[in-house]
Amino acid sequence: MTESNEWLLSQFQYDLPDERIARFPLAQRDASKLLVYRKGQISHETFANLPALLPKGSFLVFNNTKVIPARLYFTKPTGSVIELFLLSPFPGDLPISQSMEMTGSAIWQGMIGNRKRWKRDETLVLQLPGKGEQQGIDMSVSWYDYDQSLVRLSWQPADLTFAQVIQNAGEIPLPPYLKRDPTEADRDTYQTVYSKQEGAVAAPTAGLHFTAAVFDNLLKQGIDHDYLALHVGAGTFQPIKTEDVRQHHMHTEQVVYTRQNLQTLLQHLETIIPVGTTSMRALESLYWMGARLIHQESEPFFLDQQYAYQLPASDQPSVEASLTAVWQYMLERNQESLVAHTGIYITPGYKLKLCKGIITNFHQPGSTLILLIAALIGDDWKKVYNEALQNDYRFLSYGDSSLLLP
Repeated sequence: MTESNEWLLSQFQYDLPDERIARFPLAQRDASKLLVYRKGQISHETFANLPALLPKGSFLVFNNTKVIPARLYFTKPTGSVIELFLLSPFPGDLPISQSMEMTGSAIWQGMIGNRKRWKRDETLVLQLPGKGEQQGIDMSVSWYDYDQSLVRLSWQPADLTFAQVIQNAGEIPLPPYLKRDPTEADRDTYQTVYSKQEGAVAAPTAGLHFTAAVFDNLLKQGIDHDYLALHVGAGTFQPIKTEDVRQHHMHTEQVVYTRQNLQTLLQHLETIIPVGTTSMRALESLYWMGARLIHQESEPFFLDQQYAYQLPASDQPSVEASLTAVWQYMLERNQESLVAHTGIYITPGYKLKLCKGIITNFHQPGSTLILLIAALIGDDWKKVYNEALQNDYRFLSYGDSSLLLP
């Protein structure tokens, strides 16, 4: 690829003062500010008013993944502390929700802090005392594949599920840019009120502003919604390090679609608005997976970062045909759900297939998420971010929100 100014990383940077990063959430989720961008015009609202601000007949799609306490700390007899940040279960083709229900032992890929102090043949132990009538837990971890950073976790009582064990043993993995230790309150505030499918290591933060009252008002406005699950990985925080942003290696995440998702989406093709970048990635990926099915390609439900840019326009099916192909695939196999993996990389020049806008927070400079916003509203992303900075908006995961309608 030849380098041109429009693809330089510097084009997707902005100056984010440290004091504008929201270190803690607001006491009331829906009290956050809401910047509304509508066909180039900007207004400033409160998130609680979102239902009245959405286009009539909008159909919202939420990511109902749930953040797991993915950070574990093991202290060696020498006093050295080994940090294990769980990333994804092994093997990767298992639904993450199924991996969370394993008993006795589980294998995960992780990032290892202080790795050089953990020998290949060494087993680390963590003992958790019981609370009240709750039994104590003994956990051990050993290398399963050192080079692949795969570890085997085992625990007693062995009838406890992995989800139960890490709820007791683990710590919520707050984004590194918050630069603080998690509190007990983060276990609640760093989850959406509708989180359900355990397996994410980062929250789909656009959804943090939604409350029961906002959902009630969506209903009153006749605005329907649906849920899918994309399990957000640590790669969402990975900065772009290549000067040509197209050379960035995009992370892959597991997403679960249901047959009901397909049926509902097919009924609302003109009015879909994702809540968050992860929902947008999941929805746009679904189109390309349908295209892969129609073209009878191998591994149709594994999408790399290049495919959306390689298929000629003349070979791209309609959105309806693509989604129908996935729905029929599931129907013929009597599958209620489908596990897929997406590495889709939405950058300027990408033509959105399903999404007519987005509800999203304000993202890090030079991130893949800024590129996604630029794909949606072009260079106006700079206008939006300047407005937010000038009007004291709070930024990043615990910050304020925006409704972007191109």
